[in-house]
Amino acid sequence: MKNDKKELCKNIWNKYNAKQVKDIFKFCDEYKDFMSKCKTERECIKEVIRLAKAEGYMDIEEIISENKKLQPGDKVYSNNKGKAIALFIIGNEPMEKGLKILGAHVDSPRLDLKQNPLYEDSELALLDTHYYGGIKKYQWVTLPLALHGVVAKKDGSLIDITIGEEENDPVVGISDLLIHLAGDQMGKKADKVVEGEDLNVLVGSMPLKGSDKKSVKANILKILKDKYDFDEEDFLSAEIEIVPAGKARDYGLDRSMVMAYGHDDRVCSYTSLMAMFQIQDVDKTCCCLLVDKEEVGSIGATGMHSRFFENIVAEIIDKVEGYNDLKLRRCLTNSKMLSSDVSAAFDPNYPSVMEKKNAAFFGRGMVFNKYTGARGKSGSNDASAEYMAELRNIMEKHDVSIQTAELGKVDQGGGGTIAYILAQYNMEVIDCGVALHNMHSPWEVASKVDIYETMKGYKAFLIEA
Repeated sequence: MKNDKKELCKNIWNKYNAKQVKDIFKFCDEYKDFMSKCKTERECIKEVIRLAKAEGYMDIEEIISENKKLQPGDKVYSNNKGKAIALFIIGNEPMEKGLKILGAHVDSPRLDLKQNPLYEDSELALLDTHYYGGIKKYQWVTLPLALHGVVAKKDGSLIDITIGEEENDPVVGISDLLIHLAGDQMGKKADKVVEGEDLNVLVGSMPLKGSDKKSVKANILKILKDKYDFDEEDFLSAEIEIVPAGKARDYGLDRSMVMAYGHDDRVCSYTSLMAMFQIQDVDKTCCCLLVDKEEVGSIGATGMHSRFFENIVAEIIDKVEGYNDLKLRRCLTNSKMLSSDVSAAFDPNYPSVMEKKNAAFFGRGMVFNKYTGARGKSGSNDASAEYMAELRNIMEKHDVSIQTAELGKVDQGGGGTIAYILAQYNMEVIDCGVALHNMHSPWEVASKVDIYETMKGYKAFLIEA
């Protein structure tokens, strides 16, 4: 881009010709396919590994077990418990010069089954849930929902569960109170219209013939036993998620947008991954880091607060040039990162929560959030002016259109990402990604041109930073 006014303000559909628009649509068709397949963190990591192997990436565990060395140009990945992954392209420069990191998360708001979920009430079989992440609970009623997840058997085997995605599959759902009887309900505050303990999923109403007690529940258990070979007690070691049923789809009469479950943050995960796949020879080692548990504070062994990333960087250093602690510290300190996460797009239906000069818009490209957080920037990573200037220069050089934004008006709300966690290593970090409508709802919306432009921006960062 030639100047800041053009860089920050123009609708970027106009910079692409008809052939390029077809390329954007093709890229987003592939993205929709990914989103339709990958509705849980486990499904995402499984698909990422499949795609990475096709691109020549090797499992670091094989490198370690065979005591091999890594050379510049080698591509490796590390799978963290099937819920997080780090992919690396080994660069030509010493590891202590730092990494170029794209970091995103693959978990999304949803409903999780409790450990003892199945019960019968009034001759209906239901599943008890505990919501995960920040949601408006009333948005989850009356939708067709699907079950995705795994059941771990005592013998160590895993059973994959997917019910509600195929055309002939049944779907499940959460009932709502009919408007004729909802006088009291309609008078409640929005966060109380549907309570968390009332997000119970209806899964059956037909009794099992010959059963004399809790016969509807018994019928559901028989179906699960016949189809998946697991018993009621196996729910104790299951991770089954309730998500919106259905595929990602074109949105808008002009097909300029994508509606999908889980744009936050799989849109940044996918574009980061595709950027990694498009680069080959690199100066500094590049990394695509996709983690779990961001929506609940980045906790646990698969969240960003774990030592997984630090440990695997240590392993990479060891296999490239030999490990010592000082190399690891220098590597992390000298690294640069794009915390790849979504932002809120201006919505003319709800203008009062945005300050328009500092809001993101559909069709204006990749969004940079210098800071996130809430109130007085609490909980944020506030990137430096120098780093922002460097990134502006990179994006201009590669004709990547960017915009800047904050997450709503001051004191209106706020949010956070994994950026502040990586910044604790003293590396340069900034939040950037794709702007969304309906963020944290069952069906989120993103602009196709913004998705494509963000992939270009991530690629430019890996080449130039």
